[in-house]
Amino acid sequence: MKAIYLQSHGNPDSVVIGEQPTPEPGADEVRVRIHASALNHVDLYMRDSGLGITHDLPLIMGVDGAGVVDAVGSDVTGWQPGDRVVIYPARVCQRCEFCRRGEQMLCLECKIPGEHIHGCFADFICVTSDMLFPLPDEISFEDAAVLPTAYLTAWRMVMTQARIRPTETVLIHGVGGGVALAALQFVRLAGAQAIVTSSSTDKLETALELGAQAGINYREQDVVEEVMRLTGNRGVDAVVDNVGMATWSLSLRAVRRSGRIVTCGATTGPQPKADLQRVFIRQLQITGSTLGTQDEFRSLLLAAEQHQFTPAIERVYRFEEVLDALEHLHQGRQFGKLVLQVAS
Repeated sequence: MKAIYLQSHGNPDSVVIGEQPTPEPGADEVRVRIHASALNHVDLYMRDSGLGITHDLPLIMGVDGAGVVDAVGSDVTGWQPGDRVVIYPARVCQRCEFCRRGEQMLCLECKIPGEHIHGCFADFICVTSDMLFPLPDEISFEDAAVLPTAYLTAWRMVMTQARIRPTETVLIHGVGGGVALAALQFVRLAGAQAIVTSSSTDKLETALELGAQAGINYREQDVVEEVMRLTGNRGVDAVVDNVGMATWSLSLRAVRRSGRIVTCGATTGPQPKADLQRVFIRQLQITGSTLGTQDEFRSLLLAAEQHQFTPAIERVYRFEEVLDALEHLHQGRQFGKLVLQVAS
């Protein structure tokens, strides 16, 4: 089968478009023919180093995937060839304390496609049957492909971790990226207002068209001063931060007393100054977040099926254009998700 895989890290030829063996499903597995996948920043991290993530090379890339069931293992029930599916992006044990509590992304044996095990940038992938969710006809393969990582992460951040309520105001850093843009959509879905930041005037204007209350160009404006002006010197109720070191002090200073900060990423660095005095004096609530539970994924799919939001996709790339897609993602020019068409 054709696949996009890593044969090394940090070299110009690390990413290879070539042939890999077609996987055979185990007794509890389902083989899915992938129609579409989505790019994520972790693809760049795996390409450049993959440090700290246990994996073997060659490794097929791609966390997200949607497609059609191709074959089922001998112990699998409930799925048959031809079923449209989207893949929950974590293989879990279903036995540990976190799985028993329904917090699958905290599983002690969690393995993520494209990071720990072979991913979705390929004609086929074999996954355990519990990773599959039925894909309604109302959702295209391309739209479905962007949901498992970026949109699920944003859903958990906004709906569960930050507990956004109507009348609240939320600061979202770096609008245009997949998680930040999805967070904007979900803040609006929750009935709250969003203030977004970017260095691009075009991205800010588009965010305003999508319902943001205000946009701040962080290269030209002081983010905290603008937030305070917009909120009557009160600060925002919550911050969605997936940037890390570059925005952390801004998040701490822009949020109101007893406000919430939810973080899911550190693309600019993982070691910001903690400013603990501000944290405890103002009684700030800081919460980490990554991916989401299977129940949250089910709720997200239902919201998409009911057209409560439309996944924001900037461009769909052909399979052989993956290197261009990765470079586009690396340069941070995108507004919305980048999708890889696997099956024509």
